[in-house]
Amino acid sequence: MNYRQIGSTDLKVSELSFGTWAIGGAWGKTNDEESLKALDYAIGNGVNFFDTADVYGDGHSEELLAKATKGKHGEIHIATKFCRAGDVYDPKTYSMESVTKYCDDSLRRLGRDQIDLLQIHCPPLEILKDGQVFEVLDHLKKQGKIRYYGVSVETVEEGLLCLEQPNVDSLQVIFNIFRQKPLDQLFPKAKEKGVGILARVPLASGLLTGKFNIGTKFESDDHRNFNQDGSAFNVGETFAGLGLEKGVELAGKLEWIAEGRENMTRAALKWILEYEEISCVIPGFKTVAQVKDNLQAVNVSAYTGEEMQKLAKFYMQEVHSEIKGVY
Repeated sequence: MNYRQIGSTDLKVSELSFGTWAIGGAWGKTNDEESLKALDYAIGNGVNFFDTADVYGDGHSEELLAKATKGKHGEIHIATKFCRAGDVYDPKTYSMESVTKYCDDSLRRLGRDQIDLLQIHCPPLEILKDGQVFEVLDHLKKQGKIRYYGVSVETVEEGLLCLEQPNVDSLQVIFNIFRQKPLDQLFPKAKEKGVGILARVPLASGLLTGKFNIGTKFESDDHRNFNQDGSAFNVGETFAGLGLEKGVELAGKLEWIAEGRENMTRAALKWILEYEEISCVIPGFKTVAQVKDNLQAVNVSAYTGEEMQKLAKFYMQEVHSEIKGVY
């Protein structure tokens, strides 16, 4: 495993880390025993960073992480998120009282005295413009309840606005072969500011595994079934905003990336790791097998300059105009 710094912090994390949305809920059936085995396998193979949120299974993923990392608080870093358990448009959700409660509740579920990285969970642009929530986070940092803080954003505009705040240490963004827009302005600015980048939705909700077809069905409680039009939350969180049919079509044109890299999953993750601005990529998982597969991405062949140019051209000519919503 290779390790990278999260921006200017002293957090040195595994470049291939994991997100825990899938084991918390909204991705179909889960099995806690299998989830814990998968977490244990990841930790045993050098993964020292996990991303979660208070709303993943109403806190269930945080509770699973507490079990998996018990006695390892100094070795395993955890990032969690807040605000979506409340009304994200209400300024009161970001008040000292509310944020302190969100933080305390997460600390309790995680079984920890301090959160390594607390992130605002995709807040509206107006909240970021107001900026008062950052003063609240500064206070929690002074109290010692959090070490660092960052923001999970949906758009490049939101990310750039966050970079104007002096104490933001990380940005979590949707970034994959289908979502390359952050490369133009956001990544260079983040590097300049010493802000780390966490890449989420790296496999475009599974499209970039190459395992789906237009007839693929998902369970009723899986967001890939109920959020393809963005009716529940930002459409970009599901299939990178492409929808299943268009996504499958475009993924079919990328099968070549697996040549010499064993499969599309590993190839898609490796592409993200080619960028030095990336602190880590955080694919989801539900099984030990998925963790094993994802971990191999760090060992497959690097991309050539010609291949990187080909993928940049593919995005601009065939993908960019097909993505739904603002990003």
